[in-house]
Amino acid sequence: MPHIPLPEHLPGITGLLEYRLDTALPIRELTQILLRGESTLTPGERELIATLVSARNETRFCTAAHTKAADLLLGDDEIARAVKQEYETAPVSEKMKALLAIAARAQRSGKDVTPEAVERAKQAGATDREIHDTVLITALFCLYNKYVDGLASVTPTDPAYYQRLGERIVQGYKRPPGGFPVPPKM
Repeated sequence: MPHIPLPEHLPGITGLLEYRLDTALPIRELTQILLRGESTLTPGERELIATLVSARNETRFCTAAHTKAADLLLGDDEIARAVKQEYETAPVSEKMKALLAIAARAQRSGKDVTPEAVERAKQAGATDREIHDTVLITALFCLYNKYVDGLASVTPTDPAYYQRLGERIVQGYKRPPGGFPVPPKM
């Protein structure tokens, strides 16, 4: 049960963003830039960072949503699962493992990102911008995770919900014109 009244037809982060459209706008814009904007990391790789951070923060809604988005973008439903289980043995590039290691460290504390972790990423081919964006995506998803859990947003249990949400996320993070329609009452 959410701590504040939220639109019942919009569980998770969506209802929270609809509650305060003025604060949602810059958050959505930043998310769109970081996860779908110009980058040498693919949208799927960026979704893996969001997935790992959300899983480590134990935020079920965000973990399920971004796992499904990563699955769809990568065309493989095992990679995100493997990343959540143990990113060092997941079927991703050495560069991605090093960036996920940075994300895992930043998720615990920004001060846990060491020069050695950054050097490992650079040795694996990561650019300064990729390292920057990894830390910023991590920080953004820590915000989202605390937002969802801190206000006890509704977390659906039906996998079909996350399939539909993942398909929407793949298209981007912008609010649809006119918002989200209320489904008809049965």
